[in-house]
Amino acid sequence: MIIQCPHCGERIVVNGLGRKRLDIPLKNICEALQSERSVASAAEKLHCSQGYIFNVLKAQRLKPRDIIEGKVTGKKLKSSLGGGDPLPSLIREVEK
Repeated sequence: MIIQCPHCGERIVVNGLGRKRLDIPLKNICEALQSERSVASAAEKLHCSQGYIFNVLKAQRLKPRDIIEGKVTGKKLKSSLGGGDPLPSLIREVEK
């Protein structure tokens, strides 16, 4: 991107503006929620905002409570993670 310098008026090339994306993997968010048992503590552990955690989970159609309480089935998490192996230590099948 080419911008004009506010001080000298020259045109300069800038590769990118703004803040870099966090891109914290869903697996890490789920592990933090399981270990910390709250969104606020997990956000502090991951050095991100609570809103970031809610947005990542919302994009995958998951709820923090379901992750914390272990109510997410292996099948649902597997589809959310993109087809990888479900996380055996995180996910317990909920008996209906």
